[in-house]
Amino acid sequence: MAMKNKALCHRPPLEEIRNGTLIPTKKSAAVNFKLTKQVKTFKQEDAERNVAEKVIWQAEMPISIDVTMKEENLCQAFSEVLNNMDDIDVGNPQMCSDYVNDIYTYLKQLEVQQSVRPYYLQGMEVNERMRFILIDWLMQVHSKFQLLTETLYMTVAIIDRFLQVHPVPRNKLQLVGVASLYVASKYEEMYYPEIADLVYITDKTYSKAEIREMERTILEKLSFDLGRPLPIHFLRRASRCCHAEVKQHSLAKYFMELSLLDYDMVHYQPSIIAAAALCLTQKVLNWSSWNASLQHYTGYTEENLLPVMQHMAKNVVKINNNVTQLVYVKNKYSSRKLYHISTIPHLDSPVLLCLAAPLVSDL
Repeated sequence: MAMKNKALCHRPPLEEIRNGTLIPTKKSAAVNFKLTKQVKTFKQEDAERNVAEKVIWQAEMPISIDVTMKEENLCQAFSEVLNNMDDIDVGNPQMCSDYVNDIYTYLKQLEVQQSVRPYYLQGMEVNERMRFILIDWLMQVHSKFQLLTETLYMTVAIIDRFLQVHPVPRNKLQLVGVASLYVASKYEEMYYPEIADLVYITDKTYSKAEIREMERTILEKLSFDLGRPLPIHFLRRASRCCHAEVKQHSLAKYFMELSLLDYDMVHYQPSIIAAAALCLTQKVLNWSSWNASLQHYTGYTEENLLPVMQHMAKNVVKINNNVTQLVYVKNKYSSRKLYHISTIPHLDSPVLLCLAAPLVSDL
């Protein structure tokens, strides 16, 4: 019996675990997930216990209220059904449906606590153009290492939060960038890049010791607070709310990644960036509308999102008119893997031009 339990608890050694993949070493190591009769009995007992408790609760319930109301109507009185909103999390344990509202309330508190102030580079040696070049280069490094989407957003967040409290000379800006990528990779990735690889991609401009020292400085200045929410966290929930398809979700991601390069948008909170990207996607593709359900789950009305959408439209118009030579994001999203989303004709639509007009009147 002990040998049988040992076989059931077997798992592959650590080195055989990959990102998102579990590879058993032998066919005999496969775990049998069939329920035993004892478990089924427990589940039946739990169901019977719940029925019994429900009967007791109904018997003890005060009847001073209108007794003609049905139980289901009482439940609806305290639900969102009366507001014609779908509960997008109910019945899905992977979405932590019991806690999801508290989680997102907490994330919105965090994004305020760990905010970035507008135009924080004023008076510093590093300027807006240098930041633009650094982040465009880091996007290429991020793709080269095949890192997670979260790692890219977190890298940029760390750079902005660090630079606003600790100015650096221009010859140390790239060092801040690779050290921020190193910290973000350790936080988000299962397998983060070796520090020797970071030395290599900087053409040995900085040593391992310098990268480690900058890593310590960043963590010290940020007080090890690395839990700032990311736009992609909010976008996934909003996309689920409006039943967005893959191409629609990808277009919203394209708008968000362009916003990482935009110094004028550093102070916008991640939640409003995600909501604006999805709302702009709806307008560009002439798909759906910003309804009450989206307002409820994102916390923003379409009027709240207008200034952010104008900046996103400005970024698209500029890159389509070759105002900037750094077009890595556009090339990235023109690939087949991302559905050629940056080349769709909708991105030349009058909707975008109209939104961008107040910010790019010279084009």
